[in-house]
Amino acid sequence: MRFQADLEKLFGLKDISYKYELSKAELFHEAIANDRGRVHRDGPSDEQKAFPTRLGVNGPLVYYTDPDCTGRRTKDTYAVNWPEVADEIWFKADLNRYEPAQYEGLLKRVIDHLNAKKATLYVKDVFMGSDPDFAVPYRFVGEYATHAMFVHNMFPKNLAGVKDVDARRWTMLNVPSFVCEPARDGSRSEAAVIIDTRNKICLVAGRADYCGVNKKTIFTVGNYLMPKEGRLSMHCSANVGKNNDAAILFGLSGTGKTTLSADASRRLIGDDETIWSDNGLCNLEDGCYAKLIDLDKNAEPVIADALSKAGTIIENVPPLPGKKMEECHPDELDLFDGSIAENTRFSYPLEANPNVMPNGQGPHPRTIVLLTADAFGVLPPISILEPKDVMYHFVSGFTARVAGTEVGVSEPQPTFSACFGGPFMAQKPNVYARLLAEKMEKHHARCILLNTGWSGGAYGTGKRMKLSVTRALLNAALNGELDGVETETQPILNLKMPKSCPGVDSAILNPRNTWSDKDAYDATATKLRDMFRDNFKKKGFADYGIEERI
Repeated sequence: MRFQADLEKLFGLKDISYKYELSKAELFHEAIANDRGRVHRDGPSDEQKAFPTRLGVNGPLVYYTDPDCTGRRTKDTYAVNWPEVADEIWFKADLNRYEPAQYEGLLKRVIDHLNAKKATLYVKDVFMGSDPDFAVPYRFVGEYATHAMFVHNMFPKNLAGVKDVDARRWTMLNVPSFVCEPARDGSRSEAAVIIDTRNKICLVAGRADYCGVNKKTIFTVGNYLMPKEGRLSMHCSANVGKNNDAAILFGLSGTGKTTLSADASRRLIGDDETIWSDNGLCNLEDGCYAKLIDLDKNAEPVIADALSKAGTIIENVPPLPGKKMEECHPDELDLFDGSIAENTRFSYPLEANPNVMPNGQGPHPRTIVLLTADAFGVLPPISILEPKDVMYHFVSGFTARVAGTEVGVSEPQPTFSACFGGPFMAQKPNVYARLLAEKMEKHHARCILLNTGWSGGAYGTGKRMKLSVTRALLNAALNGELDGVETETQPILNLKMPKSCPGVDSAILNPRNTWSDKDAYDATATKLRDMFRDNFKKKGFADYGIEERI
């Protein structure tokens, strides 16, 4: 078949057994029968990794990752340092340089490993993006049927009208059975995830078998490719209102991005990866990869309903005590059990959500929302941002998490992630910030900074903003009710705050008013201001042409 010749030419794979474009039902059975690897830290490397529930093929597949890979291996993620991209790619702690000679040696050893074992590989042809004008052909080739099934869930398939498919195709080779040797291979550990821009290859070598690797690696590729064509790739959710008014919601984990985008009065474009092109908004995916830990089934009925559907994948959720997974009904699983991993996950097709836009596409956005959960309690509940403010806060990507459980940690911890998805941004942050500003100006989009964090004091003293208040603020912004409203400026943080908002007590709009100790507020706001300034200096954003606004 043609794909076999392509893979032999690209990699030198020979004497390989391929299972091409199997159905999800076929992949379900293949995964249970054949996916083998390490499941327990001190266990063998040939343990069963995929299991059915009591529903069998009519229910979900339950999959267990390597215990060292229950999330993305950020420190083991690389791009090949080819000369033509050495100054273009934004190399950093979670996207490191891999020297070409070491990469080529490693790739050859991986291929020799597969050829020597006469491996069986699963192949899936999908696309990144559902708009044929720019959709990137993506071929998954890997040892685990579970991963092929995941890719089938998460990406558009059989997309008509895409040009130059063979020439533009990216191929992921995912080989968990290979063990990297740092001294020999140039890796940091026994696993490496490497993006090769010259040959359009994503190599996953070693125990990096978390399902999300197959999605976030190609998303990083998209974040490299799309801006080169004037398209803005974003780590965000997006939805559309009844008046065909689209909105983008950026936000790090815990800021409310998924909750606020799931609005019964608005149709979902996507919940994680979105493109803003000349055609409007487009989901890069065809599925959802939702967190399961502590899921409230009553609050998230769509996810709860999809848990029991055929063809979905549950990751790292343990069986009920004293039972084998084959004896458990998926509705009975304890989603509060983080004994295997706190990052339990669930992959299901976008079609499981009854309120989605056709083909995951929508119009140009009218509102841009930057979400933050400020546990310091000093940011306004809502701020209206001017274009230069947008670029500054976009590259800052701030949120503040509550104090942890470590000894001596008693106050909120700031988190700054550029473009609200720093690890996945393959180009320098000013590239995305400039595109965002240009598209906002062209399409007359407004922008707000929405704080879903604390009011009346920091975490431990103040209270978390009520969801009803946050939704009222968000809806007012989406409806244009804050356009032209009278504002005042928070002097320490230089943020423009509305003096009134429909359905919201105006007394809370200036956060200083909600603190009983005004001096404590000023001191805390000054402390946060200095954190912003330190991050701006540390990241060198001024060198990228970003204006400091705080």
